[in-house]
Formats: sequence, C-alpha cells, structure tokens
Amino acid sequence: MYDESLPTPSPRDPTAWGTVGDALADAEHDAVGLMLSQRFGADTIWRSPDAAHELQDPRVHAPDPLAHLTSDVTEDRLLHAVGRSFTDMVALRETGVHHGPDLVARPRTPDEVEAVLGWCADAGIACIPFGGGTSVVGGVTAGAVDGPVVALQTRAMDRVLEVDTTSRAALVQAGATGPGLEAQLRPHDLTMRFFPQSFEMSTLGGWVATRAGGHYATRLTHIDDLVESIDAVTPSGRWSSRRLPGSGAGPSPDRMLLGSEGTLGVITAAWVRLQDQPVHRGGMSVTFDDFADALAALRPLVQSGLDPSNCRVLDPGEAYLNGAGDGTHAVMVVGAESPAVPVDADLSAMAELLADHGGEVGTVRIRGRQLSTGGGDAADAWKQAFLRAPYLRDALVDHGMIIETFETAATWDRLGALVQRVRAATTTAVEEVCGQGIVTCRITHAYPDGAAPYFTVIAPGRRGARASQWAEVKQAASEVLLAEGGTITHHHAVGRDHRPWYDRQRPDLFATALGAVRTVTDPAGIMNPGVLLG
Repeated sequence: MYDESLPTPSPRDPTAWGTVGDALADAEHDAVGLMLSQRFGADTIWRSPDAAHELQDPRVHAPDPLAHLTSDVTEDRLLHAVGRSFTDMVALRETGVHHGPDLVARPRTPDEVEAVLGWCADAGIACIPFGGGTSVVGGVTAGAVDGPVVALQTRAMDRVLEVDTTSRAALVQAGATGPGLEAQLRPHDLTMRFFPQSFEMSTLGGWVATRAGGHYATRLTHIDDLVESIDAVTPSGRWSSRRLPGSGAGPSPDRMLLGSEGTLGVITAAWVRLQDQPVHRGGMSVTFDDFADALAALRPLVQSGLDPSNCRVLDPGEAYLNGAGDGTHAVMVVGAESPAVPVDADLSAMAELLADHGGEVGTVRIRGRQLSTGGGDAADAWKQAFLRAPYLRDALVDHGMIIETFETAATWDRLGALVQRVRAATTTAVEEVCGQGIVTCRITHAYPDGAAPYFTVIAPGRRGARASQWAEVKQAASEVLLAEGGTITHHHAVGRDHRPWYDRQRPDLFATALGAVRTVTDPAGIMNPGVLLG
C-alpha cells in the first residue's frame, strides 16, 4: 500500500466555489463591480445580501452501529445540500438554502459503505453519493428528493492504494481529490494527467460517475479513456470489474458505471491509467480574423496527425474577457508535450499548418524558451483566467449578475451552423429576459470528427428572480442545441438540470434497459433519485 502523507487541504467555504482564503480579495471584488457597471450600467449592479439558511430539522437518525460515521451538524449538512451551479450559488449567497440532507455519512471502507447503503435501503432513505460537491448540473441537490436523504461523503477514502509502475497504472480510492492524487503519484514520476477546472476539490469517484472531461482538449480528454477497472458498492452487493488493458468480452461493466451519476451504486475505487511526467513542453497562441476562420483551421489541425496535447479556440469576446485578446480577433491556444522527445518540430509543423489556414502565429514557447515572437502570450493569460474563473464567478454572483455556462459537442459537418444558431437563440433570449448581456463561445475539446463548443452567458439579473431568468435562457438555448444535433452535455454530466433534454436525446429502449439494470442493483430505488432515471 502506498501511504505518503497528504497535504492538508484548506477549509472549504460552505457558500462559495472553493476554499476559504482563495476568494477574490476585496480590491479585486470591487474592481469587478466597477467593470460591470461600466459595461452594463451602474443601475444594473447590486450587492447580493448574505443569505439566511434555515435547514429543516433532521428527519432520521443513524442506528447506533453507524452513528460514529454520521453527522447532523447544520454546517455539515449545508455543505452537502447543493452543488456549485449558478442557481446553487444564488441560493447559497442570496435566497438561502432550506433543504439539505438529514445526515452526512463518511464511510472509510467499502464495508462501511455497504453498511450505510443497507440501512438506507431497509429504511427507505435516499442516498446521494457526494465527493467534492462541484456538480454544476444539480447532480447532488438534496432538496430535489422527497423524504429523508443521506449524503454519502467519499472523501475519507482518499488513498492511492497501489502503483503498478510496469503497467503505468494505479489503484485509487474514489475520494481522492486531484491534488491529493497527484501528490501520491509524484514520487513515482507518474501523473494521471487529468485536470478538470474543478481539479482542486473534485474527486476520482466524481470524475468516473459523471464521465468528466479534463483540461486537455485533445488526445486523452475524458475519464473514460483513463479507467482500467472500477470497484463499486450497490444496495444489492459489490461490483468489481477485471483489470484489463482492453477486452471484447461483451458490454463493458465499466462503461455501465461511467456516467451513472450515483444512480447504480457508490464507486469506491478504480484502477486508472497513468503517464510519465512530461519533460518537454511547448505552446503558442494563434489569432484569426473571426471564430469561423479559427474553426476552419482547427479541423485540419486535429485531423493532421500532429497530435497537439491541447488546443482551444476562443471567440473574440471570450478572448477579451480572459485577457487573451483585445476583442477584435479569435484566439487559438495550442500546446505540445512529451516525456521523451523535444516538441520543437511538432510545434513548428503546427504553426506552419495554422499559418497556411489564415492564422497569425504569436509567441511560441518551449519550456519557457521563447522561439519566436509576434504579440503577447495569450496562452499564459488564458491559463490563469481558466484557473481563477470559478472564484470570479462568485464575485459576479455577488454583484447581481447571471453568470452561467453550457456546453455541447457536434460533428464537423454540423458544428458551424450549431454555433451560429445556438449563439443567436441564446443572445435573443438574454436580451428578452435580461434586457442586455454577453454571450461568448469557446471550443474546449477537439476531435478528428468534431468539437465541443462551450458557451458563457453574463447578464444583469433581478433580485430574487435570477434562477427563473436563467431557466428561461437555458430553455431557449437547449431547445436549439438539441434540434441542431448536439448533445445536451459534453462533460458536465446530466444531473437534474439537463434531464428534460437528456430524456429526448437517449433512445427510449435504452432508457428502459437502464431502468431494468437499476432494479437489480438498487431495488428500493434509493440511489440519487431523479438523476438519469425515476
């Protein structure tokens, strides 16, 4: 067993995105307010009051053998009441949260998970598996469930149990956060190379359960590609798949649990594929006249076989908001990395290809060594903005804004029209509902056969009405998105927020089959009711 001491995490702020002390400083917060007043008008900016949270009294109590694993402390229940979507943040920082789990359970072993699930099933108590609580789609909302709820917190199971350096794989408990996982792999010079924006707080089990996507926009982008096998506990018993590099033995048991969002059971551990730490790195930023031109260059790049490690495209508005451009050009951020060979030649070939397709290549850096110049380093600016974005969102919520995102994916033949029509429909809805606003788009992940557009909406909101305003905008955007052949979510999971459109996207017969599986793994229907099924 691998047992290196883990770094002590900072305490979590129960009403914010991240940890106490990592929020924007007062001066930064005030600067955000000034910027918003200049953009939208001083009369549209208001300070959200401190919300009053009055949770219902606990309706159930754990039996004596499980009492030491549970908590009914109000602060603990509030921390596990909702995720971190925009509407969650409005509740946490303005209107108040009034329904939370009745208990928070913290099992430390699969045996204890089994005991908690057994009690919940016998007593008819809903159970919501809970890792980092970073869901942005209503995936862990206790108040959406009728009757008593237990939030099953997995963070007590946070170890790397075994490292197989020969096969480059590790057995990791589901409650390991991104920083804790990487800290335990670092002595082996290995990395999982999976860095979602929620990396700081989210857990391996959450990544698997939601089919999460990482920061890297090409190559191994989804958790699906990194899972070798999965261990889970269901109300009907244990689920453990065989560890294999690949198999053609029928439908994959791992694929059944990937994306199950806590509806089939609790993921307790997984063998995951690792990589050597990269030694050679490089990157560049490339500008284009507009977003359509950038998309026209992105497709031949990802189909070329040059295999960039990362590649994102920001429309002019997105580039400006993130400090990566002046708002007049689209920006493409391209990266390359290798554990064994220099990346100079690959980057040079990529730069030549993008220049041939109308791009203006800016700064190219190789491990900090600048090879050529042609403007500011948009890649560094975008990276810093990406990491701080969730904390900036908290400040925007405090200043009365509607600030939310949604993402999709489509094949190349549909992509251009989808982006145009979804952006137009969303802009129209924002103007009708909010009077004014900003709608931007970036490409977060790119494949040889398509890409994933990611839309951001920023608009002034009305006191007490922001959740309903966003629901109107989301309805309009989602209808067009589905009609244009996109998926309702590319990497944010379904949760409860996307459920109406997910029900229309999936085949009806598949929904029936999935429900049949659940009747076997969870006969009492206690596992995260209302998500995916029921």
